[in-house]
Amino acid sequence: MVFSSLIRTFAAMTNDEFYMQRCIQLAANGIQGARPNPMVGAVIVANGRIIGEGYHVRCGEGHAEVNAFASVRPDDEALLKDAPCSHYGKTPPCADLIIKKGVRRVVVGTIDPFAEVQGRGIRKLQEAGIDVTVGVLEKECQWLNRRFFTYHREHRPYIILKWAQTANGFIDDHGKALQISNEQTQMLSHQLRAEEDAILVGHTTDAREHPQLTVRHWHGPNPKRIVLTHDRPLPQLMDDLYQHVIQSLIVEGGRQTLESFITAGLWDEIRVETGAMTVADGTRAPQLPANVSLLSRETYEDNTLCRYVARVPTDFSE
Repeated sequence: MVFSSLIRTFAAMTNDEFYMQRCIQLAANGIQGARPNPMVGAVIVANGRIIGEGYHVRCGEGHAEVNAFASVRPDDEALLKDAPCSHYGKTPPCADLIIKKGVRRVVVGTIDPFAEVQGRGIRKLQEAGIDVTVGVLEKECQWLNRRFFTYHREHRPYIILKWAQTANGFIDDHGKALQISNEQTQMLSHQLRAEEDAILVGHTTDAREHPQLTVRHWHGPNPKRIVLTHDRPLPQLMDDLYQHVIQSLIVEGGRQTLESFITAGLWDEIRVETGAMTVADGTRAPQLPANVSLLSRETYEDNTLCRYVARVPTDFSE
């Protein structure tokens, strides 16, 4: 995952931003294992070089700071008293460890505003005489954890609508399933499935195509499979998913299912793959909402993959 601060070059970044960028790179490695916790990275810097780094690998295992301190070589442990620790997210137990190690300065990207212990770890560091800076590359950190923040802020999953269409705007061929994705985009679709909690199709798509909805072309866990029926209102579905701690949802249904989410305003990201083929007739692809902004456009052989969001994240893109 590459963040652009990023239109700024590394040379134009401050030291704090440079090392926070590394934290974000590390944190992204936890995209499959950290959930439902946020992705967090940490680096320990002394005399202008990184002497330790880590990330939250898996829920229930060591936090980023713990792993970063564990990676410090014995010969470098004496440098900890002069080492700023850059990361984002802060809990009191990790604050205790930082204090114990004698670190004098801590740089934080963003804090978890939904935690019961919000701000307590930072206060503990400050009370121990540690210099704390908060908010370095804050928007980038929040974008990385957009699933986590959306789930807690909106009480629903982060929702990705996804479909493939022909060059002339159809999602099937006279009502029959159509293979539009190529090997590369199919692999990317399965990577996405491995990174999200659940995937949904409508009952018509499920009955007609019997999609597997697995990650057979990628490595990782299969998303939870959900089939939407007409008698299940979307607000009720959102509440059910929230109660079951589903932080992200891919919607891969047919036009009716996709448009029901668009009409309800229940989407955060839309991914549209357009192939080079055409068909004479079929089901028209959904219309993009009026308020979309193009986030990225990539080409894979003859297919184009576009990602849209309601608004381009301020100051950065992915």
